[in-house]
Amino acid sequence: MSNDNRSKTVTNLESAFAGESMANRKYLYFARRCRALGADDVAQVFERTAEQETAHAFGHLDLLYPAQTLTVQKMLELAIEGETYEYTEMYPAFKHTALEERNHAAVAEIDEQISESKEHAERFTSTLELAAKRFAALAKVEERHANRYREALTKVSA
Repeated sequence: MSNDNRSKTVTNLESAFAGESMANRKYLYFARRCRALGADDVAQVFERTAEQETAHAFGHLDLLYPAQTLTVQKMLELAIEGETYEYTEMYPAFKHTALEERNHAAVAEIDEQISESKEHAERFTSTLELAAKRFAALAKVEERHANRYREALTKVSA
């Protein structure tokens, strides 16, 4: 769906999902840092809060991607689309900016992310192709069963 055709509510839900997801990751990172600093009690607060942020993010996803609309194929296609966007558009644009700003640490991180996003897209694509092959094989098995049932029905009816 193009950005022009999306409702403001969908845009808001996507923003809220991004915010809750970012908070989750940030709080888990903070928890890790607190543990390294010996503040296990504070780390636990961050971890509990991160769990709540995940629950909030899942609530937004339930609205953005209602369960009844998601098939395994659809989820794999969405994952492939997202990862492909990351390595073909998003990260290359970020890299361009980092190069202009001479932020070499960011360039190195972005290069790694481009590579990993491409690997993720390839993994999801392979999984989708494998699932399609399995479904096709299953369909053939089910067709053989159906033909046997028809033959048995014909014999019983005769």
